[in-house]
Amino acid sequence: MFKLVVQNLLSHPIRSLITAVSVAVALFLICLLTSIVTTLQSGLAAASATRLVVMSSISLFVDIPLSYQERIAKVDGIENIVKWQWFGGYYKDQKNFFAQFAVDPERMWAVYPEVKVDEATKQKFLTQRNACIVGWQLAAEFPEWLETGKVPITGALFPHPSGEAWQFDLAGVYRSEAANFDNRTMFFRWDLFEETLKSTGDAPGVGVYVMSVEPGADIERMKAEIEGMFENGPATVRCDTESEFTRQFISMLGDIPMFLGWIGAGVLVAILLGAINAMLMAGREQTHDVGILKALGFTNSAAFGLLIAQSLVLCLFGGALGIGLAAALEAPIALAIGSAFPGFFIADSTYIQAALVSLGVGLAAGAVPAWNALRVNCVEALRAKGA
Repeated sequence: MFKLVVQNLLSHPIRSLITAVSVAVALFLICLLTSIVTTLQSGLAAASATRLVVMSSISLFVDIPLSYQERIAKVDGIENIVKWQWFGGYYKDQKNFFAQFAVDPERMWAVYPEVKVDEATKQKFLTQRNACIVGWQLAAEFPEWLETGKVPITGALFPHPSGEAWQFDLAGVYRSEAANFDNRTMFFRWDLFEETLKSTGDAPGVGVYVMSVEPGADIERMKAEIEGMFENGPATVRCDTESEFTRQFISMLGDIPMFLGWIGAGVLVAILLGAINAMLMAGREQTHDVGILKALGFTNSAAFGLLIAQSLVLCLFGGALGIGLAAALEAPIALAIGSAFPGFFIADSTYIQAALVSLGVGLAAGAVPAWNALRVNCVEALRAKGA
């Protein structure tokens, strides 16, 4: 029976190939779309409910005063506090855009223990004024940084007083296994940032303050106290847990899961219709063959199984190609879309889901022609002569 299945598929190799490739492309897209959603969800799930983020109550793009840090640090329950300021620069060309932040080097690892660096890297970042660290994905994208030890960044929002690029020495590479911390980001020292801007008379503000809290601290009380502390200005603030802050940030992008879900559903329907059409054509062409099988004593269930098996082989083969392509391209895709969807990954459950989809498409596509084969009259089929 298997030889007959293969022979029937190879009797129209172009059609079989096109159908299999279509299934492969569809399954690849389903893996990609599903993984974007799971990446966003995993980042949200991994965000800490015991870290607090303070930002302007007006907008994330409005700075808050530097003087707030000392007052926030005195709130009962605050363990450590680190300031972040979005730099908004680029490397050589504007297409080489990625996140850069000025931070407090001595507090970085206290607030974010999931950020891992070797001791030599940590010491360079703590002691060298123009040092920076970059995520491993960013280092892989620009290997020349590791070769030269230099990272020149053109400041779009904060131009260097000299009119040239900011020059940073690469202290090393960090790696985070936590889904909420991007491995495609650059961090440099706040003191360099502040002193450079002050040399031109500018006083830098702070984008957000991030705080780690003591075990057992009353989060709601702390949020209310911090917000109340600055309700009369000079700049009002909003305090949320990191998980809530991440959820709000994702919501700024729109309802991406629903949008991608509709795209995935459209892809699935399209490939299902394509596979059904291919199998209906195969079923009509094999009417004569089914008649011969029945004349030789094969049962209706054998004829039914023949068409189902062809559809399954075709769709499962295409599905395997699509899943294999997704697995092979996972790392390049993560680099390509890292700026928009940091931490992109394809979960094992996504591969399983894709395999089940290919199985389902195979069964659905083969069901109609297989059902027609059950009802084929032996005499009429032999007269059909392969029509």
